[in-house]
Amino acid sequence: MTKTILLIHGAWVTRESWAHFRGYYEERGYHCVAPAWPFVDRPAAQLRESPNPQLAGLTIGQLVDYFEQQVRALPEPPILIGHSFGGLIVQMLLDRGLGAAGIAIDPGPPRGVLPSPIALWSALPVLLSWFGWRRILSMSFASFSTTFANALKPSERQAAYDAHIVPAPGRIYFQAALGIGNAVNFANPQRAPLLLIAGAEDRTVTLSMVKAMYRKYRPSPARTDIVSFPGKSHWLIAEPGWEVVAAKALDWAEAQLHPDDAWQREQACAT
Repeated sequence: MTKTILLIHGAWVTRESWAHFRGYYEERGYHCVAPAWPFVDRPAAQLRESPNPQLAGLTIGQLVDYFEQQVRALPEPPILIGHSFGGLIVQMLLDRGLGAAGIAIDPGPPRGVLPSPIALWSALPVLLSWFGWRRILSMSFASFSTTFANALKPSERQAAYDAHIVPAPGRIYFQAALGIGNAVNFANPQRAPLLLIAGAEDRTVTLSMVKAMYRKYRPSPARTDIVSFPGKSHWLIAEPGWEVVAAKALDWAEAQLHPDDAWQREQACAT
């Protein structure tokens, strides 16, 4: 069984968003790797003040290729865990035959899964940005509070925003909206097991969207599971209660890598 975990962060944040998960998994004996996205490899304050101009041209395909290189550089196939856009990247890496198992947390949708009305409303600041597909965009504190960390206590939101939120490439959002470069073969019988995790109060990738992804994967004989967490927002990897999410993800992955332990697998997949 692999003892390596590759953590893939999403847009608007840095690798530091995985600090809680990484510490938790390392305490359980895992070697955790959490690479920064290309051009997002500096502290949050520096990235906000002077983002790398090359970030504007970053595409979904380049991100997936970059993380494929990270996976292939590891000594063993890792458990892949991704959040938000990182969850989309996990799905695409699994489709390429990579990873021992994959967990996609509040994942960006592959082509063929439409945004819900709430998610579309949440994305409007990006999609209505002037020439947004070729610019580096910023998330406002208001958007963070209402669509990203809406389950976080109001008194905690400013500190979380200051610590984690950074500019992101608008191009990847326009690609996702138009279904460019984000396709997977939902029926792929060869991919590793996949767990889709949703926050029931997520307004960026709603529970209905994660359920739609799950339905898309049904034609595949490869194992796919889904679990949702009540009261959790898109920021469920770092808001209070993150431990429950981290534990469920790893328990599920360990169950898949011990296929003879049917009881353990059923316990891990219980919602």
